[in-house]
Amino acid sequence: MKHDFIILGADGMQGSIVARYLLEKGYSVFCADIALSRIKNLLTLHKKRATFKFVDVKDSGRLIGAIHESGAEIVINCAEGDWNLDVFKVCLAAQRHCIDLGSWFHMTREQLRLNGAFKKIKRTAITGCGSVPGIGNVMLAYASKKFDSIRSIDVGFAWDSNIKKFVVPFSMESILEEYTNKAPYIQSGRLRRMRPRDSARVRFFRAIGPQKIFLAEHAEIYSFFHYFKSYGVKNIRFYSGFPEHSEKVIDILAKLTFADPRLVIFDGKEIVPSKFLSQMLKRMKMPRGYKEWENLWVEINGRKNRRKKKILMEYIISPLKGWENAGCNIDTGFPAAIIAEMIKYGDISKRGSFAPEAVVPEKQLFRALKKYKFVLYENGKKMII
Repeated sequence: MKHDFIILGADGMQGSIVARYLLEKGYSVFCADIALSRIKNLLTLHKKRATFKFVDVKDSGRLIGAIHESGAEIVINCAEGDWNLDVFKVCLAAQRHCIDLGSWFHMTREQLRLNGAFKKIKRTAITGCGSVPGIGNVMLAYASKKFDSIRSIDVGFAWDSNIKKFVVPFSMESILEEYTNKAPYIQSGRLRRMRPRDSARVRFFRAIGPQKIFLAEHAEIYSFFHYFKSYGVKNIRFYSGFPEHSEKVIDILAKLTFADPRLVIFDGKEIVPSKFLSQMLKRMKMPRGYKEWENLWVEINGRKNRRKKKILMEYIISPLKGWENAGCNIDTGFPAAIIAEMIKYGDISKRGSFAPEAVVPEKQLFRALKKYKFVLYENGKKMII
């Protein structure tokens, strides 16, 4: 069977959301991952249109074989970001379109440098197609048209839940890295780094209230400067925000060295602590009645007609009926699936390697997200799209 899409990391938090979204819309989906637990029931429910294969994205030979076996023209990479560049290169070899959920600063640069290679094979690759990066990039693209020049861009997320218990966020591996790695940011046009905890401050967020945020390593630091340097941008910062009950657990896990990338040898096998932790946490269940809210935000400061101008774009994501177990992770999985659909149907037709702000049609994405109760604000005013 020729599939519409192949999803890498399909058994993970985001991959399972993308798989369910696409299968429920009637597409045929080839799911690939190193483990199978979270999507077992989904595969059974859609057995006529869903295929699963054990694939490790680190094994490029097996990966390219799975891509060809799937027959899919579009690869949706929801695996951990460490291998995004390798997946891009495999998709070049397989001559497939490819999207992912975002990479670290330097890897994003290397992915965008493949623009000419993807253009040559007439395929589209987009890195960072989730929430932030993803939705945030598209909000910036929309707002940037209202400026003559841009001085600073701040971007980030904040979230909270009704029950103050730890629930696994979007990706434990990524979170631990963001929490412990020195965060890059651009100040006065120069790249700098700072320990996240040294940058902590409290900011008030719509639908969330006051929350501590801190600088974190994110793809936007590179892609925003790459695409908006012609506006004269000098300062770019990314901020992560976690409610206190979640941050306490993340802090404990970091202190217990789960963020340490060094291998642990146990029973003769090499184990990466964060990857082992991610698989263990799949067993966690949400508390009954648990709900989440999230604020994705971008603040732009610059000038229009020689006058100072500021725009705050915000997306508020609330619990969605039928998707409660996914929490706010729908704001990462949904846009990835929607952008993949845009490539499939030619709504995104530009060829090359990009971040979302360069090619995703803004209002089309906004209208698609509106169907799932995502609410968009510009300077505190709800936008009618």
